[in-house]
Amino acid sequence: MATQQDLQDLLRLLTVGRKIPMLQSMTHIKALQSVDLRSIKQIADAPLKTVESAIKDDKVARALQSACKAAVKRGDPVGTNKRAATASGPAPLAKRARTDESYDGLMKGPTEMTPQELERSLELPLSMDEEKMAETVLETNRAPLVLAFAVELLRYTMPEQPLSSRLSLGQAVVSANSRSKAVSIGLEKGPSADDEGWGEGQPRVKVMGREVTVLKRGGYDWRGDETVGGTSEGSSQTASTADKVKTESQASSATVNFEAVPKNVWVASQPISLKSSTFIARATQITETKQRKQLIESLFEAVPNLKTASHNAWAYRVKPPEGFLTGRVREESFDDGETGCGDLMLKIMREVDAVDTLVVMTRWFGGTFLGPDRWRLMRTCVTGALSARLRKAGHAVALGGEAVWGLDLEAAKGAATRSAGGVGGIYGSKPQPRAGGTSVVGMPIFTPESARSYLLRSFATASDPPSPSSPTATGKKAPQKKTQKALDLEKQENLGLLLGALRLVFDSWGDHLAVAELDRRAWSWYIAVRPDVDGGKAGWGAKGSLKLSDILKLRRKA
Repeated sequence: MATQQDLQDLLRLLTVGRKIPMLQSMTHIKALQSVDLRSIKQIADAPLKTVESAIKDDKVARALQSACKAAVKRGDPVGTNKRAATASGPAPLAKRARTDESYDGLMKGPTEMTPQELERSLELPLSMDEEKMAETVLETNRAPLVLAFAVELLRYTMPEQPLSSRLSLGQAVVSANSRSKAVSIGLEKGPSADDEGWGEGQPRVKVMGREVTVLKRGGYDWRGDETVGGTSEGSSQTASTADKVKTESQASSATVNFEAVPKNVWVASQPISLKSSTFIARATQITETKQRKQLIESLFEAVPNLKTASHNAWAYRVKPPEGFLTGRVREESFDDGETGCGDLMLKIMREVDAVDTLVVMTRWFGGTFLGPDRWRLMRTCVTGALSARLRKAGHAVALGGEAVWGLDLEAAKGAATRSAGGVGGIYGSKPQPRAGGTSVVGMPIFTPESARSYLLRSFATASDPPSPSSPTATGKKAPQKKTQKALDLEKQENLGLLLGALRLVFDSWGDHLAVAELDRRAWSWYIAVRPDVDGGKAGWGAKGSLKLSDILKLRRKA
């Protein structure tokens, strides 16, 4: 059976190896799928007549099959006879751009980076000094403020996404909003790349009410500061005892035997620890709802250490009996004080269509609130337990939780237009490969490096209007101008204060609003504080004042 990776390899062969535009490549792929050809190897092994029946142009069909055969023969899935950087990054190290250790994030040349190193290189400044926020007024335009809102919002609505993905998704939102605005004021006309179907077949996510097309970064192995397979140093409670009982032998997600997991045996994820809190999830079979209480009691008897945990949330989904009229899956969950955990477990189970399954999510609270990180850790544990229970590999069980890129559809459309002798649009970056940069072969993305750089240079300190006693008005010598380096450092500090203010707002609402409602409100909050600029073309790209005190007022009242 073809996998998501097979689809990406085939798409890269068409767009890079055969230099076919992405929209046309997607059309070819759909046609090939209609005759059950879903991977490079399947096309290479198929009779030529089968390929020709899908690709109506016989010459193109023969050339495609020849390219697939050559790719299989030399073991080159991309079909370009060279190792190209992909969305997920070639294992084990991705070719990334070395980011300057200073604040500006300029590209300094290619180097080998692990996912952890890439995420560290993209870190943004953060200041939680409320007194300074209250007196800070920034000068900026609206687009980077949308980006800042989106990057912080995604920590809560999509906590499984690393910073690189949040930056890319945020820039996708900015691009979509900017184009809509340009059309409304007459700077741009005609349908967008999205309206023309350039994102057809790709998944979509909603950010600040705007749907954006994404590309899954299959296999991108990233985690935060948590430790996996052990507990935090100094933690008084541990979850390791659970992995020693006979009913959980071979149960961790790293060592589970996918061949056979006996019925009514609990399988466990690896324990994950962060800031002295430890999480672990377990899953077993359940065929009737009335079994839930007995199964959980038997788990506590087998693993007495669970009784010392702060929370033991659970959720189950059970198929209806044969011949049952409604055919509706029965499901139920319980948070046990871990707010939202039960709903999260049910959401993950629905994503992978897990039925006849009971999951228990255990947490030992370490005394420090984790914010949105706890959602990411709980998702990781639950998907680990389900992968063992359902005998599925990690990528198959975590379809709702992997990292993604925001696709730059306007760039794809613009590249095709330019190659045909036309003029590209104004919102997509040129999809040319950048040495060592974050890129997707054949599929332009919004790069996190450029989004980070945009944030760092966009928030200057608002200048005070001249007063009668100012040096300029009285003829005195004006104070010496700041150097460019000093101005850049000031912008970095301003960005840290802005992100800190937004974090305080989202922290205050995070545990009180559902994800969809938080996403919906984020846009109205942006509207309430965005800089005032002239309407129409006169206000396009114009700057205005942004008071961080106005953002602080958005916090939930205690």
